[in-house]
Amino acid sequence: MEDKTNVMRMLDKLRIPYRHYTYPAPQALSGVEVAQILNRDPAQVFKTLVTVAKSKKNYVFVIPSGAELDLKKAASAVKEKSIEMLKSKELLPLTGYVHGGCSPLGMKKNFPTVIDLSAQNFDTIIFSAGKIGFQVEVSLADLHQALNFSLADLTA
Repeated sequence: MEDKTNVMRMLDKLRIPYRHYTYPAPQALSGVEVAQILNRDPAQVFKTLVTVAKSKKNYVFVIPSGAELDLKKAASAVKEKSIEMLKSKELLPLTGYVHGGCSPLGMKKNFPTVIDLSAQNFDTIIFSAGKIGFQVEVSLADLHQALNFSLADLTA
């Protein structure tokens, strides 16, 4: 039996079908590198970004690995004046995840989550399973059972 991450256990518990991938990763890889290892389209491999708004609220944005988060579009998607990326050192205490192993599922708290509209172009999307070297592939419809999210145009 191979290691399961909390994200995989959460999906199992909810009986949500998913595929999982593991790969050796001595350190955090970029989403584009992950896509290359998995031999998948980088547009289908998503990265999870945690932000903090001017209101001090935290938001999670899930965007294609090769794209950049457009902070204006992101702020508009969550009806905030402005948002910025969370500082790396604040990620673990806030979410329970390390940089490069951050998943939109299974954070310490449920934060408002927005996934880039482009996710609709794929039957499934691939994102971190909550640990460096672990990814899961899930359909948006199935993901909705585990995570309350909205869709918006988020990339530059």
